[in-house]
Amino acid sequence: VQLQASGGGLVQAGGSLRLSCAASGGSISTYGMGWFRQAPGKEREFVQSISWNGGRTYYGDHVKGRFTISRDNAKNTMYLQMNSLKPEDTAVYYCAADSTGYGSSRSEYDYWGQGTLVTVSS
Repeated sequence: VQLQASGGGLVQAGGSLRLSCAASGGSISTYGMGWFRQAPGKEREFVQSISWNGGRTYYGDHVKGRFTISRDNAKNTMYLQMNSLKPEDTAVYYCAADSTGYGSSRSEYDYWGQGTLVTVSS
């Protein structure tokens, strides 16, 4: 499975962006999916994840109430709607696929996309 993240860009604080993660080379319908992010000089951290059928989600505390994860298995795509963006949300955002669950640990994920840069200006 190949994953392609897109939708990043420059936005002012308080604004919104919608990231997409399109899969090819296989179906993601049986995979848990997740978003992670990595700010300059920091480790990659968990943002959100979603179960294979979209029935359950798991949020990192720092984005709870502002970000919403979703998926469309028919389109083989996952999304991250980001609202009320803050400068501290600036990072490269990565999508990933997990064949056994939808956890918060990077080591659980089998496939990774290349990342899309989100920059939030103050």
